[in-house]
Order: sequence, then C-alpha cells, then structure tokens
Amino acid sequence: MAQPKRRWSKERTHKRRSTWKIETKNLNNCPNCGEAILSHTACPACGYYKNEQVVEIKEKKAEA
Repeated sequence: MAQPKRRWSKERTHKRRSTWKIETKNLNNCPNCGEAILSHTACPACGYYKNEQVVEIKEKKAEA
C-alpha cells in the first residue's frame, strides 16, 4: 500500500482542524408555556409536544 513521502506539518493539521467549532443549539419557545426547548422534543417544563400532552410532569415539591 502506498505511503506518504513525508508527514504533514503541524501547521497544515491545525488549518484543517480549525473549522471544528462548538455550535450553539437551536432553541425554540414552547407554544404552551413559553419555555426554551430543543426542536422536535417534548417540553420538559409542561410535557407538551405539537400541542398535545405527551409526558406527565410531576409537580416539584417545595423545599422547606
């Protein structure tokens, strides 16, 4: 199998990898409660997805 004549320089490697970036997540507002949620997921605050209750949300107990 063919082998490269010489190794790639660090500069060339870093140039190739410089485009790897962390992208911000696309958040939308829940039409039911207005909470920020990821697209195509049920709302963790109210449990609605596409205007239907799909997840039963338990009430949080008050810390005393």
